[in-house]
Amino acid sequence: MADSKLLVPELNEAETMGAETARFEELLLQASKELQQAQTSRPESTQIQPQPGFCIKTNSSQGKVFINICHSPSIPPPADVTEDELLQMLEEDQAAFRIPMSLGEPHAELDAKGQGCTAYDVAVNSDFYRRMQNSDFLRELVITVAREGLEDKYSLQLNPEWRILKNRPFLGSISQQNIRSKQRPQIQELGNLYTADSPRPEEGPEKPHLNLWLEAPDLLLAEIDLPKLDGALGLSLEIGENHLVMGDHQQLYHLDTYIPLRINSEESKAAFHRKRRQLMVAMPLLSVPS
Repeated sequence: MADSKLLVPELNEAETMGAETARFEELLLQASKELQQAQTSRPESTQIQPQPGFCIKTNSSQGKVFINICHSPSIPPPADVTEDELLQMLEEDQAAFRIPMSLGEPHAELDAKGQGCTAYDVAVNSDFYRRMQNSDFLRELVITVAREGLEDKYSLQLNPEWRILKNRPFLGSISQQNIRSKQRPQIQELGNLYTADSPRPEEGPEKPHLNLWLEAPDLLLAEIDLPKLDGALGLSLEIGENHLVMGDHQQLYHLDTYIPLRINSEESKAAFHRKRRQLMVAMPLLSVPS
């Protein structure tokens, strides 16, 4: 974690933070309007044509199974984290890192010996696929997630043993797939994030609810619900490149959150909304997520 900077030992009240609060409200109102417009004007799904990548062979109780790992720029990429950061996230919570992928319908094919088999097409983001080609760890992770996804979706029991076919990027034909259209044109939900929970007494500080949005490609917004607080006096906030820590002198709340994005802590700002009883944080990003 980079050196943390205490942004606000004691945040000023509404008189001094009014301009910042107004900007947050304006951004959120604009995003709400764009979301409503997108939901009424955009179709619920979009048809894509995945591009071939590589093919793995395994089997189930019904016979041979081939999984075509494909890619498409229309699939959203996962969070842009290093392999070390990813390993840390997976060690703490295996559900903390999600790989968006489209799982195609099963289609009957013939293998190299002319025998019947079943093939599935699984598509991931094209940029992430290119990154995966240079990492055995990411490739095996994608294969594992794809296998588990197919097992859950189609009630399969696949053999844990598999191998990648040489000189054969796919088996059969790769069909078009329908994926859900994006519902947020400007704001993107980051999904589940790893939250570091240290052991605390039963009567210790509460972990507040946290909402995160990408308001723009280079700006991350956060809302932290603090219903037990009447004002900002005594709140403390520390932000590193990919970490946010918040507490208060009454020890009512404590939040220690890992964020898989590089944050510009020097330019980050915070404001307490007294009516909503929320701490709002604007965090410019050092690098734009891909």
